[in-house]
Parts: sequence; C-alpha cells; structure tokens
Amino acid sequence: MTTAGAPAITFPGARRPDVSRFIDAHGVELAVYEWGDPAARPLFFLHGGLDFAATFDLLAPILADEGWRVVSFDQRGHGNSERASLYSWESDIRDAYAVIDSVTDRPAPVLGHSKGGNLAMQLAEALPHRVSHVINLDGLPSKRPAPDVTNHDRSRLLATDLQEWLDHRRKAASAQRRAGTLEELAKRRGRLNPRLPDGWLLYIASIGARQDDDGWRWKLDPSMRFGGFGPWRPEWSLYRMAGLGMPLLGILGLGFEEMGWGTRPEDVRPWLPRQGRLVTLDNVGHFVHIEEPTMVADLILDFLR
Repeated sequence: MTTAGAPAITFPGARRPDVSRFIDAHGVELAVYEWGDPAARPLFFLHGGLDFAATFDLLAPILADEGWRVVSFDQRGHGNSERASLYSWESDIRDAYAVIDSVTDRPAPVLGHSKGGNLAMQLAEALPHRVSHVINLDGLPSKRPAPDVTNHDRSRLLATDLQEWLDHRRKAASAQRRAGTLEELAKRRGRLNPRLPDGWLLYIASIGARQDDDGWRWKLDPSMRFGGFGPWRPEWSLYRMAGLGMPLLGILGLGFEEMGWGTRPEDVRPWLPRQGRLVTLDNVGHFVHIEEPTMVADLILDFLR
C-alpha cells in the first residue's frame, strides 16, 4: 500500500485518499483507494461511467472524518486501472465484488453514483448477504417503464444491442483519446458538466489525465462511451429495484445535465423497495456529491444510522 499523494492542483475541500493499492480482479489490475481509519467500518463507493474514484474527493473525506473507512476504485478501463480486452456490465459487478472481498467478508453499505448507482443495485440483488445498504446518487433508472415484451422480441433486442456494441469495440481497437492541455481537457469536460466550477474541472483533469509527448489525455480506454456498458438497459434495473430487501436511499438531482439520466421522481416512486427512500434536490445537477457534498454526506450519515 502507498499513500495516494497530493495532486499539483488543489480544490477547496477536496482531499486525496490516505492509501492507494492495486488488486487483481480475475486477471485485471484495479486501482483501489481508501480514506479514513483502516479499522473503521467499510463503506464502498462506485463511480459513474467515464469517471474515476477521484470524483469522490469531496464526499469521501467528510464520511471518513465521521468514522467510516471509505473504499473506492477505478473501474476497469478507467483511471489508473488496467484496460481489458472486452467490457461488460457483469465484469464490473465481479470487479466491485473483488474490491469488497479484499476488505471484508461481512455485509457492508455500497454507494454508487450514476452508472455506479445501478451497479450497486445489481450487486445488492446478486449478493444480498454482502450488501447491508444501498445508496444511489442520481443513478436511478431513467427510462419510463414500457410494457413488457415477448421472449421473442426481448431476444431480438438483446441481439441488436450485442451486435452494435461489438461493432463499436472493433472500430475503437486502435483509437486514442484526443490530447490537449489540462485547461483544454477541463474545458471539454465542462461542456458535459456546465454546473461544475472551472477549478474543480481543472483539479479532476490533473488526476484523471496523463501527460504524453503530444499533450495530456484522459486515462480512459478510447472504447468507453456513453451507454457503453455492454448489453444493458436502464429499465431492467428499474423493474428489479422493487425486490431489494435491504434499505435503499436514492438521491435525485432535479437540475438537467447532459451526463444525467433525466429521471423524474414519478418514474421511480412506484418501484421503490419496501425499505426504500427517495430524496430529491432542487437546483442540483447530476453530480450531487460534487455540487452539495456536505448536504449529501448528512443524508448518507442519517440513513446509515
């Protein structure tokens, strides 16, 4: 284990992890990060698609200072974790379980943002004896539930998804992310996250990008894209959410943002599990934990008590 180290660029309230390490997840090396006392009760964080664990640098320290051992990791193909020959929703679930298993064999709470929120719910469904609570930060399924389809139509849709996904992977095999200065990378990210301050975007670029001979580029597999999680549809998670047996907290930002899911409260409430609670935040966008880290931390701490 090593200390994560401070980035050259800072942002008020942001704190890098106390420890960084690597684990082997079925042949893929994953970068794991921890904030807080190693003897404290663990709380696991799953970041969103096209992101990395450093996006929790505002929220994680608050919870660590309140007595939690916050553990997160860069998903395969993201950040400092190894790239893989192929990606799938199921491989992300297995990776998350590998990280959890490297820390504890007891039930623990799992928090996820965006794509990570959906991963947290599926992980809880697959391994309910290992997940004590689910916290979903603006990753609640977005599409309004459509009428169920026949098995024949469902198979056809899955085949279409698979073919399109594999075609993209083939084209992206030799691609590279576009290089630029850190300021240019931050500006590009700002087009997707216009609500976030320029200082934060520059801070996150300084951690999530690497410097090559021709400039800086994001440490993200070029095959990664919006919706590039494999053959998966948001409404599949929506249908199954009602069956979760552990307490669930959903936090939904109502401010529109391009990277968001576009979910409305009325889309979610009918599908909340028996121990589910939905909190909506007005004038807050998709990155609820970056716009309002203290408010979100208070909601989480109250929920976990």
